[in-house]
Amino acid sequence: MHEELSTLKNQALAGLAEATDAGALEAWRIKYLSRKGGALSEAMKVLGGLPREERPAYGQAANEVKIALEAAFEERQEALKAAALAAELGGGALDVTLPGRPPALGRLHITTQSLRQIYAIYAEMGFQVYDAPDVETDDYNFGWLNIPPYHPARDMWETFWVTQATAGATTEGSPLLVMRTHTSPGQIRVMRERCPEPIRVILPGKCYRYEQVTARSEHQFYQLEGLAVGRGIRLTDLIGTLQQFARRMYGARRRLRVRGSYFPFTEPSIEADMDCILCGGKGCGVCKHTGWLEVAGAGMVHPIVLRNGGYDPDVYSGFAFGMGVERPAMLKYMINDIRYFYGNDLRFLGQFG
Repeated sequence: MHEELSTLKNQALAGLAEATDAGALEAWRIKYLSRKGGALSEAMKVLGGLPREERPAYGQAANEVKIALEAAFEERQEALKAAALAAELGGGALDVTLPGRPPALGRLHITTQSLRQIYAIYAEMGFQVYDAPDVETDDYNFGWLNIPPYHPARDMWETFWVTQATAGATTEGSPLLVMRTHTSPGQIRVMRERCPEPIRVILPGKCYRYEQVTARSEHQFYQLEGLAVGRGIRLTDLIGTLQQFARRMYGARRRLRVRGSYFPFTEPSIEADMDCILCGGKGCGVCKHTGWLEVAGAGMVHPIVLRNGGYDPDVYSGFAFGMGVERPAMLKYMINDIRYFYGNDLRFLGQFG
């Protein structure tokens, strides 16, 4: 019986020497070492039929054959891998004179492109760009905009509070901090900085709200604020500014409608809607099946806000408006879901080179 194991071992090693590639090596492993139908497994089946006194010696000999074959298999496998690598390295010369592969060039994000288009339009109307911080105090974000802690209008903004305390309170003597819910806090900053000079600025930046993400709203999004303060500014100046923007951004035939609204920091307050380009006014998911899409909330700066900014409301007046950036881009490029903007899908982003 030991001679049969020795013969099996010699046959297996001879076959292993003839295996010259990975496929042949795998076929050898299945033939000799496979647990189901392998030659060594079949040889082990006779163990149960041997006399009790012969079983230990046979089992030990079979185990020695198995160890020897497995070691030989691993050695042969490593040798074939080394040979394949050497053949690959020496198989062809590298032509260093060939041109390199140029790296893929980046491009401006569609939101950045839209911001630059909006900047250019408002720059022609005399507006400057003013930057304000993303993290604001409770006073700037709410209080000085005529939204005290008890005001129900605070429910309009689902706020991310940076410090955990009751809204309007203070923590260790420092004002409460929030991730700004709108770009309107910049109004107070620029007014206090430039008072009593006339102002005509736009304030772009990201806003943060704890709300559900849908096809037309994100919890983190860009907004652009507009502010004009001076003598004799009227509501008609605001409407004309928004009409001019809509026609410059989307075409001379665009229609704009104005309807009454409410914002604590403007009086009177309006909302401006433009006919939905996506559906041609027929109604779709983006325009909530109304045929109109809100492009800006606006109004005349509230006297309290003017006074908080340092201006005398009996002498000065002004208008303010706030609009999204992704939403105008959706209209311009016929995009029906705002979630595409930050989905990091290059198939989408690559369309706007």
